[in-house]
Amino acid sequence: MNTQNIELVLDGVPYRVQATPFEFNTETRFRVSYNGNEYIFTWDSSLGRLAAIGDEAVDLPDNLEVAVAEKLQAKVQ
Repeated sequence: MNTQNIELVLDGVPYRVQATPFEFNTETRFRVSYNGNEYIFTWDSSLGRLAAIGDEAVDLPDNLEVAVAEKLQAKVQ
């Protein structure tokens, strides 16, 4: 799987996101770029979905995190 360009409109706001998969300890993670920042998405078993991790994750709008996670998960399955 290569870099994906994801375009979304959430609550009337357009978003353009790039997501690139990579392997980490036999697990597929994603580098997600949005608004000049990079976020790492990985599987969160407590949420039952992909989620942004790390200190930077607090800067990512919640609705955008969920929408990107859904798009990425649909591609992985």
